[in-house]
Amino acid sequence: MTEGGDDTLADRLALLEERVARLERPRPETGEPGPDIERGPDAEPGETFWALNALKERAGEQGAVLFTGTVTLPTEEHYEWQQGHSAGELLADDWSQAADTLSALAHPVRLLLLREILHGARTTAELAAHERLGTTGQLYHHLRQLVAAGWLRTTARGQYAVPGERVVPLLTVLAAARR
Repeated sequence: MTEGGDDTLADRLALLEERVARLERPRPETGEPGPDIERGPDAEPGETFWALNALKERAGEQGAVLFTGTVTLPTEEHYEWQQGHSAGELLADDWSQAADTLSALAHPVRLLLLREILHGARTTAELAAHERLGTTGQLYHHLRQLVAAGWLRTTARGQYAVPGERVVPLLTVLAAARR
């Protein structure tokens, strides 16, 4: 920085080179170049838990759970979402109330339906053309289950969409189920 507060060309170049180096650093999960999402694009080397550390600063003694995401779907729709709950609140809840919402996801055809809808198939005709989704009767049964649980909504007669506020939570559940 110069005395006037402006970056010199050399300072600006050094910052750009540092950012490029971070972006080109191999990602641990794939070995491919790119930002280390686990650590965060602006985290210091060795700062693996950048999001967790920020949450701990805000959560208090009992702790909290936070999920957040930024997603651009193959349809070019973009969603950003953040949701947090105190650990005490979650531990005190009646977990049985979540059974219907979670069980709606516990079927391979319903998961495939959600995936196809997120990839752009929105009408029952487009969905019925997919051989793995079963008969029309079976398709409607699964669509009703997902709508009732809030994972889908009807946007027009015979058209479905994952509500914007459910895109990141759905992907969070799927990420949590990975082994």
